[in-house]
Amino acid sequence: MRVLALSRVINAPSPLPSPGVPGEGVGSLSLGAKLDHFARDIKISHTVFALPFALLSTFLAAGGFPKLGVLGLILVCMVTARTVAMASNRLLDAALDARNPRTAGRAIPSGRLSKRFYAIILAACGLAFLSATALFWFAYRNPYPILLALPVLLFLSAYPLLKRFTRLCHYYLGAALALAPVCAWLAVRGSLAAPPLWMAGAVLCWTAGFDIIYACQDCLSDVECGVFSVPSKIGVGPALWVSRLTHVVCVGMLAALGRSSPALGALYWTGVGIVVLLLVVEHTLVRPDDLSKVGLAFFTVNGIISVLLGTLGIIDVFVDALSLKAL
Repeated sequence: MRVLALSRVINAPSPLPSPGVPGEGVGSLSLGAKLDHFARDIKISHTVFALPFALLSTFLAAGGFPKLGVLGLILVCMVTARTVAMASNRLLDAALDARNPRTAGRAIPSGRLSKRFYAIILAACGLAFLSATALFWFAYRNPYPILLALPVLLFLSAYPLLKRFTRLCHYYLGAALALAPVCAWLAVRGSLAAPPLWMAGAVLCWTAGFDIIYACQDCLSDVECGVFSVPSKIGVGPALWVSRLTHVVCVGMLAALGRSSPALGALYWTGVGIVVLLLVVEHTLVRPDDLSKVGLAFFTVNGIISVLLGTLGIIDVFVDALSLKAL
């Protein structure tokens, strides 16, 4: 009865072509075509969610513009770590993706790319990440990136497993993204302070909140497959309320970040105000009986939130640095 009730409120996506045999026809594709399929499959554009916060943390830790070498290494670490995480997600979830109509068209279950190709890219990006973190030690005498590199990669790669046994999987994903500002700060300073921790808390709650919204569209499939998620366990309507409350906590964390960082001024606080409005818009776009705008709420609104807040915060850091230099 529960499955039937859920099916009435969820707008099921249109049927996709048969998933086919994983890896079928891969040999006929050029390397460029494979890489293009891979980039689209792991949604490289979604890097926009965590990257602005990592950059804001970098500039805050540096008290202005960081060393170009440090900034470059942080960017390399961000891209390679996310690629490792997403490649792990696609490999670990291939069987589940094939059973879900929304995800059956992904590269592995549809047969466009093989698991071996994903494993090769995962290994290459993992090696690149470890090499970049080692350079922090050799070039800047900061041992923390290389000491934490393997635990970070393992933490990021494990997040797809959480949906097998706990509805807290959304918050684990949030914690994975929240590592970005913490690791960036450590890479610059070699020690921690309150600002990156408040920022990490905000990123965790913000990510978990919108991931719960995103999971609502898979509620029926998750119930049938035994996947743990907040919507599949308590229903779409209550799950949306959990998302709203999680985003309220996120706003509190952003306020705490502003209060703990003297370099963040009027522009940052303006950004926080706009973020509140955008989160309200995000939650008005999605209703238990209409999930047709989940994509708009998930990517567009949240992409604006991260870029806007990151940009305004970085400008504030520059303004503060210039004012201190003028004294």
